[in-house]
Amino acid sequence: MSRVISAGLLLALLTACVPAQRRPSWVIYPLPRSQPHDGLAVVSQPDGYGVHLWLATDTSQQGVCRPRWLVDPARLFNGNGTAPFSSGLASRQEFFAVVARQDVRRALRQELQALCRARAPQATWRWSEPPRTPAQVAVARFPMVEEPQLLPPVSDVRQREEALMQGAPATSSP
Repeated sequence: MSRVISAGLLLALLTACVPAQRRPSWVIYPLPRSQPHDGLAVVSQPDGYGVHLWLATDTSQQGVCRPRWLVDPARLFNGNGTAPFSSGLASRQEFFAVVARQDVRRALRQELQALCRARAPQATWRWSEPPRTPAQVAVARFPMVEEPQLLPPVSDVRQREEALMQGAPATSSP
């Protein structure tokens, strides 16, 4: 009996002493940016580094809320610690590697569905898979912002700045 217990204890100690390089390091958890469900931390390296996926929704289609994929993730630091944070950019290749995992896509789906419920409670939730290659990345267009008449000519802005710096009243252009 004591041999069985000793063998079990020895086996438990040996498996607990597996070096960090060999232990699975993938940890996935919500890490909000400015509101609940708008960020997901994915620790993909044993030292706590990974990516901070910023989550956004697309409600451009009436009554439908779906993911808007931001394929340029932030770099995650201290992901295994008590105060994880993100700074700078991680590569798109890391984004593609991370979203290739089923467990990450499952967490993304849960967080994005909750984000849609918070932002557009009356809308129908519609999941769309994240892009997994550079060829699948769609550039978002914002036609209302890109309209040329919304921005004054740069020369007019510069003239108004110079007039303000010289103390003259700024004149507004039509």
